[in-house]
Amino acid sequence: GAFPEGGVEEQTRQSLTNLKSILEQAGSDLNKVLKTTVFLADMNDFAAMNGIYSEFFKAPFPARCAFAVKTLPKGALIEIECIAAAESLRWSAQPFIEPRSQIWIIISS
Repeated sequence: GAFPEGGVEEQTRQSLTNLKSILEQAGSDLNKVLKTTVFLADMNDFAAMNGIYSEFFKAPFPARCAFAVKTLPKGALIEIECIAAAESLRWSAQPFIEPRSQIWIIISS
């Protein structure tokens, strides 16, 4: 897939939209996210990323780590991964648009 036109705000929005979609396909949602890890190509983009991030997550916020990295795949400005809870796992493989989003699901019994 291609990156959305624009900068880190557009890529953050697309990455979080991807996460939301993948979580829903797996039987979870953004309200069940326990932790996110944000990888930024430039830590100076943190405030811009955080503005978009706050549109997707509300209090109580999931735990979050943010790191500046030297490079991201395909020249992305941001990559986000998350760990989320789900009561049961539903999964259907579906490709998603870059920037990449990675999800770990914790199943509660």
